[in-house]
Amino acid sequence: MSFLLACPECGERSAYEFRFGGEVKSRPQQGDNEEAWFQYIYTKTNEAGEQEEWWFHRNGCRKWFQALRDTRTNTVIATWYPE
Repeated sequence: MSFLLACPECGERSAYEFRFGGEVKSRPQQGDNEEAWFQYIYTKTNEAGEQEEWWFHRNGCRKWFQALRDTRTNTVIATWYPE
């Protein structure tokens, strides 16, 4: 079984063409305390199940997009460009 991602621009490709960018999280506002920034940068939810993630198509269109992926099976449910 291969791990495939569907780039919104280029279509379905091997995950080896992409760079994982981490979980989608809300960025703290300028002026928030150090703890908020620490949590944003260093902590990960890392739970089994569906997770929204950032991906970069490094061997294709070179664009960032988001994906909803089931971390238990590596099944990609949907991909889209963030608004």
